[in-house]
Amino acid sequence: MLLAFPLTPVLVRTLGSAQYGEYAFMLSFLGVAWVFVNGGVFDGVRKYIAEDRADEHWQNYVFGFYFRIAILFVVPSSIVVALAAYSGVVSSILGTQFTTFFYLVGLLLIARQLRAVGRSVLMGLGNEHLSEPLLIAEKFVFWPIAIGLAAAGVGVAGVLIGHIAAAFLTAVAAFVLLSRSLSLSSVFHRAPSDFPRRTLLGFNNQTIVLMFLLNSLLYTDILLLQPIAGSDQAGYYQAALVVAEFLWVVPIAAQTVLLHTSSELWSSDQQERITTMSATVTRYVFLVTMLLSVGIAVLADSFVPLYYGPDFEASITPLRLLLVGVVGYSVARPILAIGQGKGALRALIYATSGAVALNLLLNIILIPLYGMRGAAVATSIGYGSMLVFHVWCARRIGFEPLSDLRVGRILAAALVTTIVIYPLDAAIASSLLSLLVVPPIGLVVYVGTAIAVGALDHDDIDDLYERTPDRVVKLFS
Repeated sequence: MLLAFPLTPVLVRTLGSAQYGEYAFMLSFLGVAWVFVNGGVFDGVRKYIAEDRADEHWQNYVFGFYFRIAILFVVPSSIVVALAAYSGVVSSILGTQFTTFFYLVGLLLIARQLRAVGRSVLMGLGNEHLSEPLLIAEKFVFWPIAIGLAAAGVGVAGVLIGHIAAAFLTAVAAFVLLSRSLSLSSVFHRAPSDFPRRTLLGFNNQTIVLMFLLNSLLYTDILLLQPIAGSDQAGYYQAALVVAEFLWVVPIAAQTVLLHTSSELWSSDQQERITTMSATVTRYVFLVTMLLSVGIAVLADSFVPLYYGPDFEASITPLRLLLVGVVGYSVARPILAIGQGKGALRALIYATSGAVALNLLLNIILIPLYGMRGAAVATSIGYGSMLVFHVWCARRIGFEPLSDLRVGRILAAALVTTIVIYPLDAAIASSLLSLLVVPPIGLVVYVGTAIAVGALDHDDIDDLYERTPDRVVKLFS
């Protein structure tokens, strides 16, 4: 994120709104296609290679099995994408410039698949200290190539080439690291007859369905907006999405942690602890996302033109329209993770399907009428419905995530903060000065009000302090 924050506006300015819209469309296509191309391999490898089995060759069998599955999924998919470009189908629907983009996406799918296998095996073996820095290294490779080629006039194709080069190099590094722990020749050897192929494939199939639904919720708006309203509006809308989805930083971290934590609690039938944990985490996520959403809503007219350039003032309205739904989806994310920890994928699929259907219907209706603003309203409602559907799902699964939400108190803290910082932002003429002054004042007002009205109490503060690592405490003491 620290790399992307200063470099994203450079890329946006280099490409311009129309080409950035084309790039946003390709990313959305890639996001949806990736669900089927990866075939649940990333989640399956992490789950099963970490299991403690009696067979000393278990990890090699899992690695070899999933590597073959990964190749079986990605090669035909890449060929289909390339044939769509070669046959003229892509150019007739989207325009001639997209033909090259689809050829490159075919290569990118292969690179990402190899990277995903290598990284997931490292994670499953407990080597996160090796797997996660690879993502950072990938960004260090991607950004110079992408911006350099875009500036040289290669445009969107240059950015995609940057993705391909970075993903391939990361994949190579991952497999070199893996060779220290596993036999890479396992990819050529079949597992024994008692290897549980059906179990692994069954898990993958349900994961594919759930991931497809989640990704279609994220990318439907862009996939419909670009061909209906044009690349310019898609570019402005993508810029709004990038800022709005910054709110997901904390919820995604919570979601990652809760999948493993809740799985352990479910296995020992600690349902009461699960409800307590889910209620506390849900409230904390709601607190943080409301703070960020208030700040983004108030400062959007100062931040967006300064960050993306004056041409992107059109992004301000869809950004504000998106925020309500993004908050709802943020709160739904930890609830979703706890359901995954239970293994209740069927119930999660039903709940997510409801949000996806509503989102798709509203986008189809509103985009032709209102363009990117219609997309923002439709997507905001679709995102927000995730909270409604997944609370219903949680109660069916057996836990209550809203038992300690304190929604009125949190909204009161948000309202008081808005009343303070909105006129303050309006009174400051300089956008840069406003961005420096308003956020810290807003933070103090929000936290102080949250404590005063009971959205945060002293027990919460004591508990958070006790759980804070010593190195962090020492940093501020």
